Parts: sequence; C-alpha cells; structure tokens
Amino acid sequence: MLIKLAWRNLWRNKLRTSIMLGAMIFGLFGVVGIIGFISGLYGNMIHNAIAWQTSHIQVHNQAYIDDPDIKNTLVELASVEAAIEQLSQVKGWSARFIADGMVASARSTRGVRINGVDIDAEANVTPIASSIQQGEWLDEQGRNPVLVSEKTASRLKLRVGSKVVLTFTDASGDVSGAAFRVRGIFKTPSTSFDDSNVYVRRTDLTALAGIEGAHEIAIRFDNDDMAFVLANPLQEQISSRNTVRDWKEIQPMLASIINQQGTSNAIMLGIFVLAMGFGIVNIMLMSVFERTREFGVLMAVGMQKHRIFTLILLETALLGISGAVLGLIVSLLTITTLGHTGISLGVMAEGLGAFGVDTVLYPTVSANEYLMIFITVVVASTLAALYPARQILKQHPAEAMADKH
Repeated sequence: MLIKLAWRNLWRNKLRTSIMLGAMIFGLFGVVGIIGFISGLYGNMIHNAIAWQTSHIQVHNQAYIDDPDIKNTLVELASVEAAIEQLSQVKGWSARFIADGMVASARSTRGVRINGVDIDAEANVTPIASSIQQGEWLDEQGRNPVLVSEKTASRLKLRVGSKVVLTFTDASGDVSGAAFRVRGIFKTPSTSFDDSNVYVRRTDLTALAGIEGAHEIAIRFDNDDMAFVLANPLQEQISSRNTVRDWKEIQPMLASIINQQGTSNAIMLGIFVLAMGFGIVNIMLMSVFERTREFGVLMAVGMQKHRIFTLILLETALLGISGAVLGLIVSLLTITTLGHTGISLGVMAEGLGAFGVDTVLYPTVSANEYLMIFITVVVASTLAALYPARQILKQHPAEAMADKH
C-alpha cells in the first residue's frame, strides 16, 4: 500500500519529477559514457602492449635483465622450451635473439633493437605477420631479409627491396654487421615501438653474433589471467638463473593503470551522485513542505510517524530506481552500439600512437560496473530523503495541520 501511495505522490507534480528524471538520465549517460571510453582506452592499450611488446609471460636470463649484454643468453634453452611445451592453454611461444644496434641506409642512420625471430613461432605470438603494409612477412627464401616499420622506412627513405646495413656489438665485443634487404614494411599501434624495432631471422643474427641461443622467450595464452597462474610453476621447472615474469612485472605502468581505473571510475560516479543527491534533497524538501498539512492530518488520524518516514523514503527510492533504470538502459544501448561500430579517433592518431592505442576505440562497461552504478544511485537517492523526512517529522500534528503553505 505504501509503495503504491509513494508512486502516486511522486507524480503529483509531473513536471518536477520529469525534470529530475531527465537530469538523472543525462548524468548517468555521461558517467557511463566516460567510464566506457576510459575502459576502452585502457583496455586497448593493455591489449596492444601484450600483443606487441610483453606477451603474457617472458623468460630471460636474470643477468640479461640486469645487464642486456648479448652474451647473457638463456640458460639451458632446450630445458626451458621443453617446460613451456608442458604448459596448458599456450597459444604460442617464440624464442628471440636480441641485439641493440644501428640500421643505416644511404640517407640516414638510427639506433634500433634488432629482433632475431623464428618465423612461424613469432607469427603465432605477435600480430606482426598480419600488419605488413608493404611487401611480405619473413620466410626462408633470400639472403638476410629484414622487416622495418613505416616510420623507420620514412626516416631512412626505404622501400621494399632497399638495402640497409645492420651493425651491433657481437659476442667478442667487436662491431659486426651485414647488408640486409627490406622484405616488408610493418605498422603497429605504438609509434615508439615502430621507431625502435626491426625484425630479422634468428639464424641470420646468431651467425653474425657468433653465439647461439636466445635472450628472450615470449609466451601467449588464451586467457590473460593464465599468466599469473602459470608463471610460478614454470619458474620452478627451469634453472634458477632464468627469470619468469608476467606482463604486469614487465611493464608496471600497465598494472598501475589497472589499479587506478577503479579509483577514477569511483571518483566520477561520486561527483555525479553528490550532485544528484543535492537535487533530490531540494526536490523532496519542496515536496514534503508542500504537503505539511497533509502529513499533519495523517498523523492526527493515527498514522504512525515511522510509516510517514518510510513513505518519504519510498518516494525517493522509486525516483532513484526509475532514474537509474532509464539512464542505464539508454547508456547500455549506446555503449553496445559503439562497442560494435567503434569511435573513430583518427584526428588524434599521432597522440594515441605514443600510448600504443588504436585510432578506432571500442568503449566497454562490464556488468559489474552497471550493477555498482545502479546500487550506488538507488542508495544515494534513499539517503538523500533522510533530511527532508526528518524535518517534517519534527513538527507536531496540530502545528503541521495549521501550516498555510
């Protein structure tokens, strides 16, 4: 009975209630939209970092982490590879021989990280094979093929078929190098990655370096969370001189972003709820003071004060539920649509590239976030009614009935 009465009271002044509902819907749409945009931005940044740079797990010689010298290759590489083969849910893994060196053309020279990779294995770990803009992915044909990025190709004035010279310090401490021919030109979402990486066959690079083995093994799983489950078991099966690190350990900034995302979402929601709460307090004060005589009559005929208190709380709770449901439905439809079509950010391509973010963003909001927003809005709406309800209950029935407002 109280719920039915509260709903009717809520719509006594249709314009006032409609304006408040409109404000709640618009505010929730803005909050959910910002949360979806930020979640999509961070999610894309993390996805690209895992796909292109960190993978889910990397294995290095501990000495290489402390000092990336070309001689600090993985200890007992065959044992490490055998242990990886025993892991579950492995999507792919790739052993890399890495050298910091220079790439030079007839026009210019740049410092780069030279990645010596196994052709098929690398294609299963990173999406580079499908990101070739010109030319083709590495294969066993030809002598000393190399992949360079669009950015490097532009700065060194290169095209497919151009000759470059790669130089680096070999295992003996001497400068070693050879001529390579550009087989393909790739582009990734990260401009900093493009600016500092080239790819060659591992066999070509180890022959020049005068040392066998690999400095890094990158492992991809079907699920991001498997990295935290399988890192320690893998560490226990290999030499203690090798170190297994998950993607959060490799790039602490990504872990920091994930940890801060919940806080930033809570702050935005808190600002909206605070503004909404003041609006509801104002509306309910006007509503209850307009009905002061009515409440006085109810108390005079025997209606208990706690039931009047409950009635006022129900009115605001219903207002909060209605606003939250309508606002979240509008937000859900919008986020779902944009989640399929994406938001083009082509005009910000250069800035986004610095953070490794794609130019098409797909906003996303989880079911838990929708639930958290709904509960927060309803609870805040109900709490906002406490002050107006307390003010009306302070009055004596006779004084309330004599009120002329």
